[in-house]
Amino acid sequence: MAEGTYRAVSGGRIALQRRHYSASCREFSVRCPRLQLRSLSAATCSVWLAAYGLFVLSQNSMVLSAAIFITLIGLIVYLHFVKIDQESLLVIGSLGIQMTSSYASGKENTTFIEISQVKDVVINEAIYMQKVIYYLCILLQDPREPHGVSEVVPLFQSSKPRLDCLVEVYRSCQEILEQRKTSDFTRTLN
Repeated sequence: MAEGTYRAVSGGRIALQRRHYSASCREFSVRCPRLQLRSLSAATCSVWLAAYGLFVLSQNSMVLSAAIFITLIGLIVYLHFVKIDQESLLVIGSLGIQMTSSYASGKENTTFIEISQVKDVVINEAIYMQKVIYYLCILLQDPREPHGVSEVVPLFQSSKPRLDCLVEVYRSCQEILEQRKTSDFTRTLN
């Protein structure tokens, strides 16, 4: 297992872990920074101070209760549905590609794409907030048209690694896909 430190598009630090299980099976995990207690405390304090100010003006204790309730519900929603701690990509040349997002609450979201559906893995570019950013994506083969693409599936959407990190993952994915193409070609010849 190898680990490297990179930067995200936003400038924050991210860590890329690489695991090589075999020549045709590799896993890449991008870890984002954990939730900072300082930023969480600042947001909570600002909401509660605003609620206290409203309480002083209105003398209604429901304002304080509502602020506490809204803060707790907001935190639970943020940790369970928004804050992603780690994104993983498992590429198995004979089976397919598995993408997993691990949220701060412990919830995991996993998607699997069969290798027969994968046309290619490419680095694409997009304009985002007046910048050109690069992202890794899987091109899915159109079942009706062999040379067409039916869908583009972006990878590492939450961590948004910069190009140097994406190139490393891209090269490794291309090695595995090339092995699959040569083995498919050899099978058709026999």
